[in-house]
Amino acid sequence: MTDFAQRRTMMVDSQVRPNDVTSYPVIDAMLHVPREQFVPDARRDVAYAGQNIELGAGRVLLEPRTLGKMMEVLDLQSGDLVLNVGAGYGYTAALVAMIAQAVVAVEDDPAMAAEAQSRLTAQDVFNAAVVTGPLNQGYASQAPYDAMLIEGAIEEFPAALAEQLRDGGRVVALFREGNLGTVRIGRKVEGRINWRFAFNAGAPVLPGFEKVRGFVL
Repeated sequence: MTDFAQRRTMMVDSQVRPNDVTSYPVIDAMLHVPREQFVPDARRDVAYAGQNIELGAGRVLLEPRTLGKMMEVLDLQSGDLVLNVGAGYGYTAALVAMIAQAVVAVEDDPAMAAEAQSRLTAQDVFNAAVVTGPLNQGYASQAPYDAMLIEGAIEEFPAALAEQLRDGGRVVALFREGNLGTVRIGRKVEGRINWRFAFNAGAPVLPGFEKVRGFVL
């Protein structure tokens, strides 16, 4: 029988802590949320591997290092309302829910959204709600959000999401430029998001976040 609790501890000790993740709430969440419960059943044995895990439909669960560092730089607070874009099977929503007041998780794949909500409920996570819709449109009816985490790469940050972030709010996103990926942390000041570099990482570009290419003769 696989000892997932031991694998969880090893994941934190060998992948998360050594990569400058020092936030106690982030480490505590990653030690307690059973990652193997938030991946396709056929991939449970690789749930704690140091790599992105395919969820289907071109989507991935971000590797522990990347996700832990993204949550570290986002600096979640206990009173935050958080938008999680690209919920997948609900793992990130479960992590965020342990730290923040509430999380709205957007997923464009109805089957994946239903699976995420079911798995969150099975783990007694009741301050996370999964909603279905285009990822690049967020979920305006619960805005403004104190923080946003985009689970996958983007080429452009949509105006719709920028509008849903409160002034002073934070957003963390993985920008893809060619073959390179850089995670940036943004803060909204006087209606504009100011971005700064955080670290390098890689993931597939989420649907709806591709840069619009102009026609070239």
